[in-house]
Amino acid sequence: MSQVSARLTTGMQVEITNGRHSWAADEPEDVGGSDTGPNPYELLLGGLAACICVTIAMYCRHKKLTLHAVDATFAFSRIHADDCEHCDDDATGFLDHIESKVHISGEFDEGQKKRLAQIATRCPVHKTLENGVVFRDIASFD
Repeated sequence: MSQVSARLTTGMQVEITNGRHSWAADEPEDVGGSDTGPNPYELLLGGLAACICVTIAMYCRHKKLTLHAVDATFAFSRIHADDCEHCDDDATGFLDHIESKVHISGEFDEGQKKRLAQIATRCPVHKTLENGVVFRDIASFD
């Protein structure tokens, strides 16, 4: 099980730790933060990008494929359902939208390229986001 803890420090700056590593999150200045770290959506996208890079690297290592590099870029936006080309006809209102661009460099034949493109959408974090998450929220107060 993965676990992190976060603590609001100054303004909107948040210190985050998993017990072994620490990092920061913040909001940009135009929304009241100090911009001392990525915002929460950027952290989410970073986790997704890292998962895809690692998943592709692990697959190539397992299959003994020559991998030179993997670059993953993600963008988050909210779009109106009417403007979504890839959404179900039943979708209404605004939708969270993530666009990915993954570049894989190595020595691959056409079949391997096709499989790697599939693997890029099957990392655990991608599958979690795609399938939805069940939350169990507990708030406590002093």
